[in-house]
Amino acid sequence: MCRNIKTLYNFAPPATDEEIGASALQFVRKLSGLHHPSKANEAAFERAVDRVTGAARELLDSLVTQAPPRDRDVEAVKARERRQRHHVPSSAPA
Repeated sequence: MCRNIKTLYNFAPPATDEEIGASALQFVRKLSGLHHPSKANEAAFERAVDRVTGAARELLDSLVTQAPPRDRDVEAVKARERRQRHHVPSSAPA
């Protein structure tokens, strides 16, 4: 859906409030189609971001798993490798 929204569940250390807020902001931007709301829409936009942030925090705090937490650094390396594989230019025919 939105490439900038990243999985935040089951990581060590856990997702920060800043990360959850950033994901909520991206979600509201995607839904509204607005990157920067007008003054007339600013209050509604901010209210939506606050509510989505709260719902996301509640969700993350409520989920349970038996899986060990994932390491952020290891996952970042895997993501870089995936991006490199997908963006390697193909060779021109000889």
